[in-house]
Amino acid sequence: MRYGRQIHIGVDGGGSGCRAALVDPVTGVRRSAEGGPANVTSDFDGGIATIAGLLSQLIGEARPEAGAETHSIWLGLAGITGAVMAGRTEEALRLRFPGARICASGDHEAMLTGALGLGDGTLIGVGTGSFVVRRAAGQVRHLGGRGLILGDQASGGWLGLRLMQEVMLVLDGLRPASPLADHILSHHGHDPGQIIAFARAAVPADLARLAPEVVAAAEAGDELGRALLCDGVEYLIRALEVIGWRPGERLCLAGGLGDIYARHLPAGVLEWIVPAAGTALDGALLLAARAGEDMP
Repeated sequence: MRYGRQIHIGVDGGGSGCRAALVDPVTGVRRSAEGGPANVTSDFDGGIATIAGLLSQLIGEARPEAGAETHSIWLGLAGITGAVMAGRTEEALRLRFPGARICASGDHEAMLTGALGLGDGTLIGVGTGSFVVRRAAGQVRHLGGRGLILGDQASGGWLGLRLMQEVMLVLDGLRPASPLADHILSHHGHDPGQIIAFARAAVPADLARLAPEVVAAAEAGDELGRALLCDGVEYLIRALEVIGWRPGERLCLAGGLGDIYARHLPAGVLEWIVPAAGTALDGALLLAARAGEDMP
């Protein structure tokens, strides 16, 4: 039997920042807090410190009116790459918050739940990086999300990287020139050294800033832009097939390139696209509430 009030806390953490929210389902009170980066693969100790600070802040603010309470906490975090990292993250935070029910998963599950609730459906997340995630019969499976070196196909970072690779082929005479390639070459003074220096220093976000140029060129008929965007579309269609999505099942496209790819997917896919109902933080709160149902 559960005594006192159960408090739900959701956390949405990534490499650029972390958001957390607390909900008291009895009073309906919701509190939010924001902090720094919380990618537990890039910086485990720093990510845990950020998350713990936000949880302490929210729990401390709620305590005066909550009385005796239990806490169900769901962490949707970039950098949770599997069960080992999830367990390590959960254990580190249980040491700081004994008695709390703490569950950690990748940010993809929180995004899926925020967008489509706890029912069946598929989400394509395509921004600086990319992934595809599906829930069917209560089971969640995801593809991608491996980072730009190993994946992130169709993403903004990937479009920018592929653009720079193809521009170098144009410079070497191995690919026909195009207005898009000429524009990029002109920006770097037609100097391969400048292009190499840019690429060596670039992080995925730098490359993703080139994605709007690829898209604009593609939609204006540029051969190189069209080829890159078509490769992205083909990857997403293949990923949907592999993950098990079928026409008739809800599909949501999220991230900065979601609306763009929606314009280029085939009609048999487009007709099943629905808008996101909420955010990844909303999803983490829903998952916290569900996990709390199993608390003694």
